[in-house]
Amino acid sequence: NHGFAVDTSTLPGDIEETHVSLFDGSNCGIRHKTLPVFSVQYHPEASPGPRDSRYLFQRFVELMDGR
Repeated sequence: NHGFAVDTSTLPGDIEETHVSLFDGSNCGIRHKTLPVFSVQYHPEASPGPRDSRYLFQRFVELMDGR
C-alpha cells in the first residue's frame, strides 16, 4: 500500500516498533523510548473505524499540551 517501510533491524536502541502490518509484516509504527516522539504509517481515521485509533489522536493532543 505505501511502497516503503522502515527496516526494524536498523532501528537504534532507543526506538521501538509499535505497529506491524498484518498484510505483509512491514513496520507501520515506531516510538522513542524516552522522548515524546511517535509515528504511524497508515490512515488512523480509516477502516476499521474512527474510534479504533483514537488513542493515537489522544496521545498527540497530550503531547501538544505538554503532558
